[in-house]
Amino acid sequence: MKLTLLALAAALSVTGATALPAAAQAADDLIYTGLFSNTAVGGYDTVSYHTAGEPVRGSRDFTTEWNGATWRFASQDNLELFLADPEAYAPQYGGYCAWAMAEGYTAKGDPNFWAIVDGRLYLNFNQEIQDRWETDIPGFISAADANYPAILND
Repeated sequence: MKLTLLALAAALSVTGATALPAAAQAADDLIYTGLFSNTAVGGYDTVSYHTAGEPVRGSRDFTTEWNGATWRFASQDNLELFLADPEAYAPQYGGYCAWAMAEGYTAKGDPNFWAIVDGRLYLNFNQEIQDRWETDIPGFISAADANYPAILND
């Protein structure tokens, strides 16, 4: 399934299309990690979004395993914050795109297109999708909440 999502991402970037086909509706993993990695959020430190207000690359020196994925952090302090409450720092919908999840699909969440809403981290596919999501954040969150995690097993 990860290969399908990668091919979809490539097709979307080449064609400029933004609708996600039915083939992207299911995913195998609770946490999105990409095709050739088991690293969550592309290796970014999820705590940094909350503490620094921006994405910061994590280090292989500060890692943990949680929900089947490897999580990296920029510091021991951030690692410890995550370990104390992973649900508070992990991105919603396992790091899959929040807008796609609301629409009933799965797509990668890009760590560079993000928002913190009510203390929760949300990722989106790209800037265009982020802009769409921002037109009705509460509505998209409500719809995505209804779809996740059942959509991963469809």
